[in-house]
Amino acid sequence: MTAPVFVADSLDGLSGGEYVLDGPEGRHAVSVKRLRPGEDVVLTDGRGHWAEGVVKAAEGKDRLVVMDLESVVEEPAPQPRITVVQALPKGDRGELAVETMTEVGVDAIVPWTASRCVSQWKGDRGLKALAKWRATAREAGKQSRRVRFPEVADAATTKRVASLLTDADFAAVLHETGEIPLATAELPATGDIVLVVGPEGGVSPEELALFQEAGARPYVLGPTVLRTSTAGTAAAALLLGRTGRWG
Repeated sequence: MTAPVFVADSLDGLSGGEYVLDGPEGRHAVSVKRLRPGEDVVLTDGRGHWAEGVVKAAEGKDRLVVMDLESVVEEPAPQPRITVVQALPKGDRGELAVETMTEVGVDAIVPWTASRCVSQWKGDRGLKALAKWRATAREAGKQSRRVRFPEVADAATTKRVASLLTDADFAAVLHETGEIPLATAELPATGDIVLVVGPEGGVSPEELALFQEAGARPYVLGPTVLRTSTAGTAAAALLLGRTGRWG
């Protein structure tokens, strides 16, 4: 899929004819992408449904008319499903982590308020930060030509993360005490893989013990130490290759 991707509010009942893309998406298509009649586009709801079409006309600065729409196709959810629990990094590094994890193909991202996180999501500040992560996932999904964008969950407590690990078919914590490389771990062909990435200060001993009780072993990624904002992307790429999703 090489045509640019745009998000439609809903593709329910769409089986042909024309579609008017307006609002922020139409403005981006017309004024930023500068699409012209005859160019191919993909419309998606970001939840796996998508349809191909051809630009008919650009009206003004924020309306794109798409014609010759094909029937809506649903892309199956990939297996195994990969979730990254991302401890809150400092500054805008969280958005960088979400952007690159989306680009490589992560299915879900769970912000985690670890005990050693410098950044804390509280009140309106937390809501704004979560909204930025979700907007970043949406834009990165479009940029990387995905039609199924990753889910960005509400910020999770350590107890909630432990619950996710208990329910996973494979659970791992990136940690320097791990004696097994993630590259050699036995991975399931289907089901849920949950990977925990700690904050700049690392996963605390208490958190690590709780996660091990929940069934998550510590693994090492490689000989070097990665930032929290890049470790999840590197690990996800490794898992996507080993599970055959990057065939």
